[in-house]
Amino acid sequence: MDNEKKKSWEKRLEGEPDEITIDFVESLSVDNRLYKYDIVGSIAHAQMLAEQKLITKEEFKQIKDGLVEISQEIAEGRFKFDKTYEDIHMAIEAALVKKIGEAGKKLHTGRSRNDQVAVDIRLWMRDEIEVLQAKVTLLQKGFVKLAGKYAENVMPGYTHFQRAQPIVIASYLLSFVEQLERDFVRLKNCRALLDVSPLGSGALAGSTLAIDRKSTAKQLGFADISYNSIDAVSDRDFCAEFIFDCALVATHLSRLAEDWVIYSSSEFGFIRIDEAYCTSSSMMPQKRNPDLLELIRAKTGRVYGSLMAMLTILKALPSGYNRDLQEDKIHVFTASDTVKALLDTAGAIVSHTKFDTGKIAAGLDEGFLDATALAEYLVGKGIAFREAHGIVGALVAQCEKQNKKLADVTLDEFKQHCGAIETDVYENLGAGKVAGKYVTEGAAGAKQAKEQIAYWNNRLGER
Repeated sequence: MDNEKKKSWEKRLEGEPDEITIDFVESLSVDNRLYKYDIVGSIAHAQMLAEQKLITKEEFKQIKDGLVEISQEIAEGRFKFDKTYEDIHMAIEAALVKKIGEAGKKLHTGRSRNDQVAVDIRLWMRDEIEVLQAKVTLLQKGFVKLAGKYAENVMPGYTHFQRAQPIVIASYLLSFVEQLERDFVRLKNCRALLDVSPLGSGALAGSTLAIDRKSTAKQLGFADISYNSIDAVSDRDFCAEFIFDCALVATHLSRLAEDWVIYSSSEFGFIRIDEAYCTSSSMMPQKRNPDLLELIRAKTGRVYGSLMAMLTILKALPSGYNRDLQEDKIHVFTASDTVKALLDTAGAIVSHTKFDTGKIAAGLDEGFLDATALAEYLVGKGIAFREAHGIVGALVAQCEKQNKKLADVTLDEFKQHCGAIETDVYENLGAGKVAGKYVTEGAAGAKQAKEQIAYWNNRLGER
């Protein structure tokens, strides 16, 4: 092997590493995307070394200028990544030494690749979370805008995938805004937890050199430093949490996809997705397939796989750094890349979908959506809810046999079931009337939906 390509640890071992070893241990093909963060962290580390007089000011200048040049070379595609250097850290350091000579060899003073990669992934994740949060917010705004078009229109609400109660379309759409808000907050919490600097923890036990960890933490914008070097180099809790947060974003988008695959079918016909976000069939010319939604649903499994892989890597690792942790980035990057694509795709679909309010309204009174409201009407007449529930259940059973709706029942028939029923009962029957009767805060009626739309427009407008 060329002496210039010798690894820092090779003098400890006899001979040269086998090609199988080189291929198996390299992570440069994955972690090269961390180059900006590796360089920023290295500059901060070098500045601290100069402050502590472990290197000279001139050496720091050489290191900084060299790293900036390398960053530009990578950004412009002029940098050759050589897998024999294993990872982004060694690749950049080797290039620096080649560029500036002896000063480059001093950069690694007081640090290890163990704390180096730990700080790189945290720096990357801080930025990535902000990107994800921006995409979540954009999708939320899309839902709120769509909800504003359907604040008065009523649709069936479902439980157990059976018709349950009438809801306004806006309220249904805003349910996803709530889910995404929890995703936004979870990502925010994850960012707060990972915002500590492990740099200066070394390989495991810190350093006998006078390293100023708070200096590098401040330069890199961390809120604090980690306070146990053993934990600092092995902590990947934040990676598991980040992927979990991504998994829940995907879960919510998969739920949307499932709904809209069904709602766009001929059997439902509730929505029409713009054809720019559909495909057709290679055999059946009439088909208009919601393939993007189906793939949102499917790609959610990819994120779940990343989460399980990350948890499996962490399971039963002994204390301290272990090479197993090299695999963390594959799954963190996969989860984030997938969820960014899901958010972008969902946002485009939501912004180009229309509800067929005419078709929905035509079949709205099927399925006894007003049954619960009738039971509550009886409660208002002094009937205990459990008794009212039984009365309405008997009425529904009778209507099914007679193939009619509750609104078709005559007052005399009503009174045969309950003498407390009066003419005003008809004001509480029919899905449209029921949706206008909701009074509880956060209910699925038009009044509440309009309040929520105003709330979300204001809240999201502040981001």
